[in-house]
Amino acid sequence: MTHRQTASLFQHVSAERADAYRAILDVFAAAKRRFRLHLRADDIRSEAAWPGGQKPEPEELDRLLAQLVEWGNLARQADMARKTTIADYYRAEFLYQLSREGEAVETGLAAYAQALQRRAALQTVALQDIQTQLAALARLAAETPLDGARVHQSLRELVHVFEGLASNAEDFMTGLARTLELQAADATTVMAYKDRLIDYLQRFIGDLVTASARIAEALLALEPADALLAAAAAREARDAAPGDDAAAADAGEQALAAWHERWRGLRDWFLASSTGPSQAQLLRAQARSAIPRLLGAIARVNERRSGRSDRAADYRELARWFAAADEADCHRLWRAAFGLAPARHLALSTEAEVAAATPWAEAPEIRIEPTLRERGRLPSSGGPPRLTDRSAQKRWLADQLADESAQLAAARKQLITQDIRRLSELGRLDRHAFSLFLDLLGEALAAMQDPAQPIERASRDGGLQLTFTPIPDAPLVVLETEDGTFAGRDHWIHIREAVHD
Repeated sequence: MTHRQTASLFQHVSAERADAYRAILDVFAAAKRRFRLHLRADDIRSEAAWPGGQKPEPEELDRLLAQLVEWGNLARQADMARKTTIADYYRAEFLYQLSREGEAVETGLAAYAQALQRRAALQTVALQDIQTQLAALARLAAETPLDGARVHQSLRELVHVFEGLASNAEDFMTGLARTLELQAADATTVMAYKDRLIDYLQRFIGDLVTASARIAEALLALEPADALLAAAAAREARDAAPGDDAAAADAGEQALAAWHERWRGLRDWFLASSTGPSQAQLLRAQARSAIPRLLGAIARVNERRSGRSDRAADYRELARWFAAADEADCHRLWRAAFGLAPARHLALSTEAEVAAATPWAEAPEIRIEPTLRERGRLPSSGGPPRLTDRSAQKRWLADQLADESAQLAAARKQLITQDIRRLSELGRLDRHAFSLFLDLLGEALAAMQDPAQPIERASRDGGLQLTFTPIPDAPLVVLETEDGTFAGRDHWIHIREAVHD
């Protein structure tokens, strides 16, 4: 099909009677869903949702249908079932149905409308489904021989869930970064939306951190997955159209390459590589950064609602005034808006008398004091202003810095251990020690590539070194802090002063 023929299939969308054409094609789309093969003009006239509720005359409907046939959206054939007389035989009556091209257009438009109406979300349930499918694959991988049908089914379910998770997450974060439609809402609605969105993001971030580690561990346990992927590819290759041996071998290779690509995409989403962090880590960082952006948007809404001027809006309004004014009014509007008059309005002494109507370009230069240019006023006479004594503020800042340094030193002393011990042996942590521990733990988890391998990471300031080693089949432990409890699997932990060469 040529480009011109393809373009004609979409002409009904922008044509003069676009609403009527869409009403007709909607009837055919509904008939296709109900497995009706053909429609007559009378059926279309009675079933269509015509714009304005006004049904077209039969002659007008025939012209609309003929135009759709000419564009290629519909196919028709003579209707001989109702011919009972010679007059009926000579009267043109047709049975209409969607053409193959028209059906493709309707499918595409329906998918387009569905994509626009879809509300993307961060799917916590999808993370659980991925874990479930990986656990099922692990059980199937342990069987001998492999059940190709069940492996193929599990892999397809896994890919389907994963594609939905990735697509929805991308759409959600893109939409959140692109616009936050809070301008039209009242203050109460804005605050309620802010609280719900922040809770939503924080809950997803927490679930993503927990699930990502388990999914990464399950993926590593399935490596290498060549046997599973080969079984799925072989089952798909059996459905290829018949051909020669070379075509069959090529179909098998293509199916295997496609499954390897999907598996690699799944690994890159949850496992960090030498080229950079995983997509789950990037999504977590993007979700965290969305919270400050949301707060900034709310601050801007509050500024607009508090009556502060919007300079951009003022300039746009002023431009509209200039566009509607004549030449004389434009000069008056210019002086009123910008306060620019002839050069003599400065009222500064000059060597020669210059008329007040002298234009700027024709007037002699005027020497202006730097303070007038910088501050908008001439220097005042008299001595310099008295210096402000800020010793009290400096002492207060010094005391604050000393207190923070003492708190940090006490927290480091509480966390530093001379030997390796279990996480459960840390004991009760105060607020400052717990905050420092969370910073160290966040640095370690961000560098994790293999949940089964130990992690060694330095603190942000480089003063502490943390070694975090997993314990196989370790139980859950709970740490008591001033702000609540912290729960997680037990690990070997060693926090020590960093040694610098």
